Amino acid sequence: MTPPAPTSDADAGLLALMELLRARGYAFVTPTPSTHALVRDRREAGAADLLRDIFGWTRPFKADLVDAGLWETMQAAQVVISDGSHCRAALRASTVAGRLYLHSAPTQDNDAVFLGPDSYRYARLIDDVLGDSRIEQALDIGTGAGVGALTILADRPDARVWGSDINPEALRLAGINALHNGLSLRTTLASGVPAGPQRFDLIVANPPYIAGDAGRTYRDGGEDLGTALALSWVRQGLDRLTSGGRFVLYTGAPVVAGRDVVFDALSDLVRGKEMTLSYEEIDPDVFGRTLRQRAYRDVERIAAVGAVITAP
Repeated sequence: MTPPAPTSDADAGLLALMELLRARGYAFVTPTPSTHALVRDRREAGAADLLRDIFGWTRPFKADLVDAGLWETMQAAQVVISDGSHCRAALRASTVAGRLYLHSAPTQDNDAVFLGPDSYRYARLIDDVLGDSRIEQALDIGTGAGVGALTILADRPDARVWGSDINPEALRLAGINALHNGLSLRTTLASGVPAGPQRFDLIVANPPYIAGDAGRTYRDGGEDLGTALALSWVRQGLDRLTSGGRFVLYTGAPVVAGRDVVFDALSDLVRGKEMTLSYEEIDPDVFGRTLRQRAYRDVERIAAVGAVITAP
């Protein structure tokens, strides 16, 4: 299937910007927000590492540092924000497994399009699960910048892969990222699993998992220590798997009094359904600062975990 053409001048401009970044050898690995803020504030943007300063570290930059070709491309892509005597980029660009993705610059906005350290672990988990299994239809719930969906498509380019998200801007950027990488992604606006008759050989999800962050959709995991959204997506998805289909969940798991809240909940979900659960603690301690929040007063740590549920 040939990827569709961009649907607007702004989208075409973003694709041209991504092509320019690739042609100039751009690469950037997105760190945690705290690391990003610390490193970004060390200095202003400079000519020596200008592309990574602008599109990776999102440092303010002076327009006269930018050559005419880059400036014209940025203007066509509508990513230049004037900020007094400096400018800054409205979007970031990051590389995951050699593929370039556009996503939101650091912001408190509710409609931000997330890509961060979790995205790298998520992509590796999916790669580990894919193996040589048959995948004709797949779904990435809450696709964001499209990392999960494009990880599947890069390995299974002939599969029909959907990316769903509640955020239209996420679907827009995921579609542009797919076009740039030569992959044919189908997108659909939905909260959780889209309504419809389709069944999927593979469903993957990297949901928000922070409690008490209702102002930001891309972070708020809902009630029950931020696990409610993830568990809701799993419940929806299990009924849409084909025979032998798999649901792959990457999420944060609060540990209370030595017990993993997500593992216990998933074990309850599959009990009596003849489904199998494989579970791995990928990183024992992420988002440690979150434990300062009142909602986490009984939580010892938050682990990054990967779960695979296989239908009978």
